Amino acid sequence: MTSASVTIKFRSGLTSSDPEQCPVLFVGQTFHLSQLSWSDVRRKLEPHVSEEAWKRGISCVVATPGEAVEVWPRAVSIASLPARRSRHAAPSRAHALAKLVRATPRHSDEFIVLVCRKRDVLASVAAIARSFPEYVARSGAAPLAPAPEPRARTDECIGSLDPILCESSLSSEELATLQDVADATRLAARITDMPANIMNVDKFIHEACDIAKKLDIQEPTIIRGEELKNRGMGGIYGVGRAASCPPALVVLSYTAPAATETVAWVGKGIVYDTGGLSIKARTSMVGMKGDCGGAAAVLGAFYVFVKAKPSINLHAVLCLAENAVGPLATRPDDIHQLYSGRTVEINNTDAEGRLVLSDGVVYASRDLKADTIVDIATLTGAQGTATGKYHAGVVSNSARLERLCVRAGLRAGDLAHALPFAPELHFAEFTSCVADMKNSVADRNNAQPSCAGLFILAHLGFDFPGSWLHIDMAAPAHCKKSNP
Repeated sequence: MTSASVTIKFRSGLTSSDPEQCPVLFVGQTFHLSQLSWSDVRRKLEPHVSEEAWKRGISCVVATPGEAVEVWPRAVSIASLPARRSRHAAPSRAHALAKLVRATPRHSDEFIVLVCRKRDVLASVAAIARSFPEYVARSGAAPLAPAPEPRARTDECIGSLDPILCESSLSSEELATLQDVADATRLAARITDMPANIMNVDKFIHEACDIAKKLDIQEPTIIRGEELKNRGMGGIYGVGRAASCPPALVVLSYTAPAATETVAWVGKGIVYDTGGLSIKARTSMVGMKGDCGGAAAVLGAFYVFVKAKPSINLHAVLCLAENAVGPLATRPDDIHQLYSGRTVEINNTDAEGRLVLSDGVVYASRDLKADTIVDIATLTGAQGTATGKYHAGVVSNSARLERLCVRAGLRAGDLAHALPFAPELHFAEFTSCVADMKNSVADRNNAQPSCAGLFILAHLGFDFPGSWLHIDMAAPAHCKKSNP
């Protein structure tokens, strides 16, 4: 059985089942697991597991936090999450949860019983969903190696909680939202995991149209091929014009009655990145099917948010292209005029994501009248060096929006960490003698992820009156088997 064949369904509370027919994994922090009484769990364990065996299993996981204990062979396991966490890790221990779920042998018709606080349910659901990617072209998975325990911390930095998150029950509406989050997480993973001979620009547009139908909203706006050029979107057009599938700007829109705020999410959707004529090395090019992760994340998030009927106007702007090599490929030294009207001297065709995003954010501001613009991308390899494999790097012109993003990451398990925002110190890296700017920095040792974000903001304008947030998730978008 591969992950692609797995269907995940969420419910609140336990129903009776035979573990020999439907194996069960209990997982949670040791404190929460130890609070379970025999009456809470017996319907999942009888007739095979006795109360005494259950208590022995609990005592074992309390003694060895972060490990899994088999209570009944190939049928009942208890797994404990680390008791400790560091200040910049998620309170839900979502990454450790995903590791435990992936490392536990899989069975058909299996139950995962998640024992946690209500405030941690959303992050935990997303972690479980990420453990079962929909696109897998192999037959099995190997167990993961253990990770060290972090220092103990309280749930600081996540801000005040809505009282509803401190309750001990889930409503049917909340369960439906959790299911939507899981489905959208797997949708984004499937799009990102699919190779470009399957998930090309045409197929990505089809996925966007399918989401619009499911949400019962208007068909997406699609600006494609030569129309991009005619409308002045030289960034997307220049990056994608050499590919067999023409590039496209795709916009899904939700309008709320009496809305006073408009938000746009702009995603980088490079379905494959060869590096263009500044071609990547053989080993560096492998995995570049995942360079559309930003647009995939935007599409999945848009689906979940619109299903919840928000009170704001929301737009998902997908900047889709294949950065291919061919007779029409952009050359180093070419100059493109972007939708902002500003000219860009190309000194690195492998710095293409910022070009498509620049057109996308300007469209969000100029055409969609967005007050808040968030762009998200697998943008720079330097992000992994700056903030690591688990924390996306964020740059913003708004301290408030930056704090909200970091706080949301801690709550949801998709971690983020602020990078410097100092245009007066960093934007000079793009100085050009013949155009308004170059597209790649002069000094690669000078805050590359911050600089890449500033390139995008420069097209909105450093005096942009709205709130702008740039999320570089180049490293966290890839779930390596060595990661927790």
